[in-house]
Amino acid sequence: MTTTPGRATLMDRYGLPPADIEALSLRRVAAAISEPDEWDMDERTVARRVIYAAGDVGLAPHIRFHRGPVQAGVEALRRGCPIVTDVRMVEVALDRTRSAALGNLIYCAIAAPSVAEAARLQNTARAAVAMRLAAPEVDGGIAVIGNAPTALLALLDLIDNGATRPALIIGMPVGFVAAAESKQELLSREIPAISILGSRGGSAVAAAAVNALLRLAAGRPAP
Repeated sequence: MTTTPGRATLMDRYGLPPADIEALSLRRVAAAISEPDEWDMDERTVARRVIYAAGDVGLAPHIRFHRGPVQAGVEALRRGCPIVTDVRMVEVALDRTRSAALGNLIYCAIAAPSVAEAARLQNTARAAVAMRLAAPEVDGGIAVIGNAPTALLALLDLIDNGATRPALIIGMPVGFVAAAESKQELLSREIPAISILGSRGGSAVAAAAVNALLRLAAGRPAP
């Protein structure tokens, strides 16, 4: 591509180094949102990362921190707990460098051949079957659900039946069927949780919440 001599390129006008983009974005998020007084500094750190990942300052009033989830998550990560995700989109977005340093296994069962076959036979969602398969790994670990409401519903059923008990659930499934309901059910239970009310959520914001916790657990808080 050629440019007109003396004319600034778009990168010259708008492009910044990655670290500068991140820092400026987080400052703009902090300036744009009204954070609840009850949020502590670590909760503000996680919320800003979630909003940054979504590009949506309108998320702020809908983010929920339930039963001290940031402290619970950081402590679990420092113990080397597993991180169980509902879908590969969340898994691949996680900070592998920090999770490896802390000894956190990242586990996602949705692509296992047995999951697809069981889902077909049971006429149910693969994400629900995968979460049931992951029950041993999620016990004492962190469950991260950024896509499938059925994964969160299946996990809550496992908890209700005494089959598993995560240290933390990051429940941010997205969609218009059962997403809002699954989050309401999550926040009615005595499990530490981070969630976003309503239909909004997604893999990017769920992964952003985990990565913020990994930063805190590694002793390097996000800006």
